[in-house]
Amino acid sequence: MDMALMGRVLAMRAELRRRDRWDRADLDAHRGRALREVRRFAVERSPFYRRIHAGLEDAPLEALPTVTKAELAANFDDVVTDRGVRLAEVETHLHSMTGDARFRSRYRVVSTSGTTGVRGVFLSDPAEWATVVGAYNRAQEWAGVAASPTHRMRLAVVSTTTSWHQSARVGASVGNPFVRTLRINATDPVAEIVARLNAFQPASLVGYASMHRLLAEEQLAGRLRISPTAAISASEVLTDDTRRLVVEAWGRQPFNVYAATEPAGVASECEQHAGLHLYEDLVITEVVDEANRPVPAGTFGTKILVTVLFSRTQPLIRYEMSDSIRLTDRRCPCGRPYALLDAIQGRQEDILRLPGRVGGLVAVHPLVFHDALDRVSAGEWQVVQEGDALRLLVSAPGPGFDGAAVVGEIRAGVEATGALVRDVTWREVPSVPRTAAGKAPLVRADPGVRPPAPPP
Repeated sequence: MDMALMGRVLAMRAELRRRDRWDRADLDAHRGRALREVRRFAVERSPFYRRIHAGLEDAPLEALPTVTKAELAANFDDVVTDRGVRLAEVETHLHSMTGDARFRSRYRVVSTSGTTGVRGVFLSDPAEWATVVGAYNRAQEWAGVAASPTHRMRLAVVSTTTSWHQSARVGASVGNPFVRTLRINATDPVAEIVARLNAFQPASLVGYASMHRLLAEEQLAGRLRISPTAAISASEVLTDDTRRLVVEAWGRQPFNVYAATEPAGVASECEQHAGLHLYEDLVITEVVDEANRPVPAGTFGTKILVTVLFSRTQPLIRYEMSDSIRLTDRRCPCGRPYALLDAIQGRQEDILRLPGRVGGLVAVHPLVFHDALDRVSAGEWQVVQEGDALRLLVSAPGPGFDGAAVVGEIRAGVEATGALVRDVTWREVPSVPRTAAGKAPLVRADPGVRPPAPPP
């Protein structure tokens, strides 16, 4: 870590700890001030926001237009507030970037993988990046494993070392003498991952939810032999069954973290495990339906709209993300002022659409497959939609795995939604396919197969 960044991150850590002691009135006052500042800055410096917010300078947040990833990508040069930055030059930097290299010696650049159809590119200046790092450090502190001059730590991250991925960028920028870090690609052979973790013996294990499931199985089988103080899950939906396996393997609840490339940290669990605290001091998160109307607590939204209160280089105001989450009115016993979300269903892209029994297309939610598959004896699984058929991929099925029974349960679950499925089959694979960033989506549509047409 460069010394300037270290100083900024330490200052941000202290500031975030102070905010954790606020009451709700303090938090709301901060959010109001920060929102006014980011809106004013965006209109003054960004031609894109000046155009779409024209005449709305005094309007409430909910009256402002939403911004999609496609719109942000198409208008990149007008969105950024540094008027000398051009997307073509940033893309060139991305393609050749290594380590902690910065665009124009100033901006750290990250990118989404484009699995939703549009690739997003995002810049952070030094102050913004210190907040990004601080948000991730908050999750570590709440899990009880943050490093300090008096508390050195061994951290293993099993996700991706792809240079443009945010977690890899954070890792490349925060090397310091208080944290010894091992970064492992989730796409590496399982035996190799296990061997490296056994040799390293991490105190904190961070990874995708799918990797926590796989590694917990390895621990229970006796091949992995580590004793992490905290297991931190991020980037994928943490299912109840994976949570159970982690507790069985390491004797402690995992800490769930909700983060994304665009806003960085959005929410995480504290020591109470009562839900995920929204980082309301950093991001305004609106849970809405398809028409961008707010949904009440206790109801899953179709998507979220995020307004990043610390963004300046590339403002994000009511930016659409296709994640489906549910807020709760419950308060956490820890006393922190932040609202709680109690469930994450994943992205709208994870919902499969199959012909309906009475016509049209029926949305089949991933929970249908979790109900059938989370209890099966297997290393990993993935459901792939191929037109109006479903293929189940299973790695390392256990001796009690009954493929015919599982296929029957999947078919019954899908048909209970009112959808029709022509065929459901399964096959054993060495490992399920992962994305370029090492993620293993539990449910996906095969991009090479045309989606089914509704029956006549």
